[in-house]
Amino acid sequence: MAQLRIALAQTNPIVGDLTGNAERLVAWTRDAAERGAHLVVFTEMFLTGYPVEDLVLRTSFVDASIRTLEEVARTLEREGLGELPVVVGYVDRAGLAPRVGQPRGAPLDAAALLHKGEVVARTAKHHLPNYGVFDEYRYFVRGDRLPIFRLHGVDVAIAVCEDLWQEGGPVAVVGQAGAGLLVVPNASPYEKEKDDVRLELCARRAREAGCALVYVNQVGGQDELVFDGDSIVVDGSGELVARAGQFTEELLVVDLDDLPVSGAQAGTFPHDAGDGSTITVDRLVLSGEPVEPREPREPAPGRVAERLDLHAEVYSALVLAVRDYVAKNGFQSVILGLSGGIDSALTATIASDAIGPSRVHVALMPSRYSSDHSLADAEELVRRQGVNAQVVPIAEIVNAYEKEIDLSGLASENLQARVRGMILMGLSNEHGHLVLTTGNKSELATGYSTLYGDSAGGFAPIKDVPKTMVWELSRWRNAHSEPQFLMSAERPIPENSISKEPSAELRPDQRDTDSLPPYEVLDRLLDDYVEKDMGSQELIAAGHDPALVTRVIRLVDLAEYKRRQYPPGPKITPKNFGRDRRLPITNRWRETTG
Repeated sequence: MAQLRIALAQTNPIVGDLTGNAERLVAWTRDAAERGAHLVVFTEMFLTGYPVEDLVLRTSFVDASIRTLEEVARTLEREGLGELPVVVGYVDRAGLAPRVGQPRGAPLDAAALLHKGEVVARTAKHHLPNYGVFDEYRYFVRGDRLPIFRLHGVDVAIAVCEDLWQEGGPVAVVGQAGAGLLVVPNASPYEKEKDDVRLELCARRAREAGCALVYVNQVGGQDELVFDGDSIVVDGSGELVARAGQFTEELLVVDLDDLPVSGAQAGTFPHDAGDGSTITVDRLVLSGEPVEPREPREPAPGRVAERLDLHAEVYSALVLAVRDYVAKNGFQSVILGLSGGIDSALTATIASDAIGPSRVHVALMPSRYSSDHSLADAEELVRRQGVNAQVVPIAEIVNAYEKEIDLSGLASENLQARVRGMILMGLSNEHGHLVLTTGNKSELATGYSTLYGDSAGGFAPIKDVPKTMVWELSRWRNAHSEPQFLMSAERPIPENSISKEPSAELRPDQRDTDSLPPYEVLDRLLDDYVEKDMGSQELIAAGHDPALVTRVIRLVDLAEYKRRQYPPGPKITPKNFGRDRRLPITNRWRETTG
């Protein structure tokens, strides 16, 4: 039996920053070498970032990816790190003749093995996901080769992300061909309560492959997606050996003992993949002799990071999403409208935790209908958190509009929201702030927002958070903190913002319940209609009131055009408004209850 010390590089690449990502690879590999690793595994498409979407259809981008891969292999050798094998994801091409229906250039979601200044093995994702946020038949062709390389006597196989999630394919072939370790680079996006699914999957696939399994996942925010890390190591029986933290970069170094020593012959061997295709196994040898057991260095026992509870992980995802969207897009500060209500209070708190209160700006924009307590609650949040604030009363601005154009009812209410949006965008233009919108998923679902008003902005932190969870997260944040949060204030959200009845305050004595059912009722119905795609009859059979079903379905369906124009925001549920849910705006299909 043999041992290997594996370094899992749970990293945060930037899409399109090939030079910067290559520099990160060298730095992390150096760290792994100093910690005595025998192998470093980076994440899926690490060199290019993930997802790169239509960039893969550009010849120049794929060329740059391949060139960067080869350059970084040579850089590792020059830096004295060439002896340490590195597995890393990138974009390659299959070299297929062009044909109708095939992505331009036949790109590959690829992974490579770097050693001694060379790219010694290449592989590509075999199973291409085409569900939820994934659209990979648009971008890639499938791979059909599986490298198994011998490292210190242990045969190590490489599969890529979705190949773990589907039956057959590379995992089935590893089970046939035999290996002592399967390493899997991933870019698996976060959604709440997904980590237990991953662990069970890794355990099952390890048992199927008959070997230990290393699952390395990306971390960080990329537009609507958040990647949570949560990298996992299991042994051949599926028992958890080590687990990295959530929502944080980490080099997790693990010793795997009692790995089988292989004597299999090098060469090329075809295998039935069990899914109607053939996968060719490419066997090569880097080093045949096992390392001495427990070489003269400190052992690296498996560390299992503590799991976050539901509210901690959702809140951490939102903080990371805001932090990375701001940083990766070059903003120095953010601005939002602070009303004294719960949505803007939670959004401001997330922003303060993400980038620090000194970089958060808020505008208090009272109207003729704003209550005294709303302004007082907003001022109290400013005092608690230490954000930058200014008061811009809008009554006279609205009056000036109404002198020139006759508006009443809903049009007059929306005018107030649009004046506020105009003020925020003006301050954004003047000072370079990123405007954060403050609408939640329940409002977005039902169209309870003003187009070009409270929907105006660049990023929507709580876009995928139902209203009931907005309250839950606010209460959680008032009782908890995490080391990665950049705001030290205790109980940063005023209690009155949490406890008072929600209102847009666009007309006298307005309440959200004037237009919507109670949020605890609404959110359960929205979950079934939006998340689970139930039709009207299914909703009624699930116990929802028939009249309410008709009313809510109509609200949701008519608001599709608004959602298309809403800013991006982080996905935290199984089905967000954006990449997950794509419905036509012009659409005469209506659910019926009879």
